[in-house]
Amino acid sequence: MKFGIFYEHQFPRPWAEGDEHLLFKNALDQVELADRLGFDRVWEVEHHFLEEYSHSSAPEVFLAAASQRTTRIRLGHGIVLLPAEYNHTARVVERVNTLDLLSDGRVDFGTGESSSTAELDGFGAERETKREQWLDHIEAATRMMVEEPFAGWDGPWLQMPPRNIVPKPHQKPHPPLWVACSQRETIQLAARKGIGALTFAFVEPGEAEHWVAEYYATIASEECVPAGFAVNANISSVLPMMCHEDEATAIDRGIDGAHFFGYSLGHFYAFGSHSPGVTDIWAEFEQNRSAFGFDRETAAQTNVELRARLAGTPATIGEGLLSLRGAIGTPEQLRVLLRQYEAAGIDEVIFVSQAGRNRHEHICESLELFAAEVMPEFAERDPDLTRQKEERLEPAVEAALARREGPRSVDPDYRIAPPPAVG
Repeated sequence: MKFGIFYEHQFPRPWAEGDEHLLFKNALDQVELADRLGFDRVWEVEHHFLEEYSHSSAPEVFLAAASQRTTRIRLGHGIVLLPAEYNHTARVVERVNTLDLLSDGRVDFGTGESSSTAELDGFGAERETKREQWLDHIEAATRMMVEEPFAGWDGPWLQMPPRNIVPKPHQKPHPPLWVACSQRETIQLAARKGIGALTFAFVEPGEAEHWVAEYYATIASEECVPAGFAVNANISSVLPMMCHEDEATAIDRGIDGAHFFGYSLGHFYAFGSHSPGVTDIWAEFEQNRSAFGFDRETAAQTNVELRARLAGTPATIGEGLLSLRGAIGTPEQLRVLLRQYEAAGIDEVIFVSQAGRNRHEHICESLELFAAEVMPEFAERDPDLTRQKEERLEPAVEAALARREGPRSVDPDYRIAPPPAVG
């Protein structure tokens, strides 16, 4: 099992001059540290207008900066928004390919749609068609990366004439593909498209085991027709994390950030009414957290089952979201918990540590302790487990790629016409 770190760039109020600048600088320091410690990936979201919850509106810029301060950690878009109102598909591909070259082939290309009203309405994107747009655009995007020249596209949501999309990516045929998943049906869709599943719902190991089994069964079935020219058969799960030798200290340093992550997510995606530039989500969180299942006293109990569910969860927020104790505890507690995810077949656990008001120095100490005390046994097992999985899936992957139409060619007589004469 591999381990990643995840960034929303959370920035709860009140805001002081210079704090946002420090937020990004600290995050780069954390990524550089994670690279040295042996973490496998850093994942960066794309969100817009979701103040306090996520100030990560330009992930390609942050990841480009991270690429020049690291040497081995992979750089994951988790995720780029593909509906055209957010980003033109060709522009996304150009940015991803450039980052792949700058990083010597370390990019993971995650995509998705988003579902917050703040973003959809802010860009004029249609909720009813965003999934159809994603399906159209991801198929075109992979061809832009491989075809030379790109043979054009005449889909329901993207029309584009032949063009050579440059530069081409460093990784061949293209960076690994991922898609954001928070529900069972999206994980099944990921498997049908031969794409890695980034599960952003906080699921228990037992529930994860069912999702993993369905995902890999679909990968191995005739339903799998890859969206790209390679199959990325992997499933990742996100957990809050803060590690300390003393359980109470780990909780004190990490539980409020984990709970704010869940509360602010619910604010924008489920229950919140928001006045841009005015609403103070952190203040509302402090006042209302227990009513929404984020009771600190309950979650901060020590010497109890680490993954005990919190009570009083509104059904609209989603299954598992309020199991927000997560990987907050001692090295031994985290080791036991992560063995359960490994046994369930999760390929990567992605840690959310930069959340709420979690402090930079505590995040760094946590990463260092985890890398020293917990990570080694999983890193030792990972190569053999990965090799066994790849050997087991090899026939299914070959069959799936055979169902995928190969790169197309352009009519040799096609020409881009000169501009019309002026005057």
